[in-house]
Amino acid sequence: MLQKSYLLQQAPKWSMNRMGSRHQMPVPVQSWVYEPGSLTQRLRDRYGTAFTVQLVFQQWRRPFRCEQKLLHLGCSHQALIREVILSANDKPLLLARTVIPRKTLKGAQRILSRLGNRPLGEVIFSYPKLLRMEMDFSQLEPSGWGNVLADRIGITEPIWGRRTVYRIKESEMLVNEFFLPELINDFHE
Repeated sequence: MLQKSYLLQQAPKWSMNRMGSRHQMPVPVQSWVYEPGSLTQRLRDRYGTAFTVQLVFQQWRRPFRCEQKLLHLGCSHQALIREVILSANDKPLLLARTVIPRKTLKGAQRILSRLGNRPLGEVIFSYPKLLRMEMDFSQLEPSGWGNVLADRIGITEPIWGRRTVYRIKESEMLVNEFFLPELINDFHE
């Protein structure tokens, strides 16, 4: 079977964002999960030029089944899977997985397939008609991460994350973001 992810062993179990959901997570985590603006901009504001993005996986693959359902893709449809590690001063802070259906990469959005180490948020938050359609959250246990990643970063505790469906014009994409303890602790101090 073809690898579906560098970051994840399997799809996380997501919880729908409902009234009162925020009280299920620590206060410092809430500020990241419920950030209404660009996480890229927030990280740049804090870390300046020390903020970097490293592309670790980008391939056309079938998304996880839950991702296919959320994006209304058939079982055999592939999407561009892009996974990155966002860091500052060589410390990983955030892990992100983006699922971009082929139809989303039409016209001006083709740039999304050629970002390399450029942050996705820098591009999509420049679109005037960007809409956040829905958001879920998760707490992923250390066993849910890819072995190479877990060893590289040293994930030893559950990691909070969110997944957001964004719409640009009539096309959607899914962005999963996981907030590492370094990030939470650095902003909480």
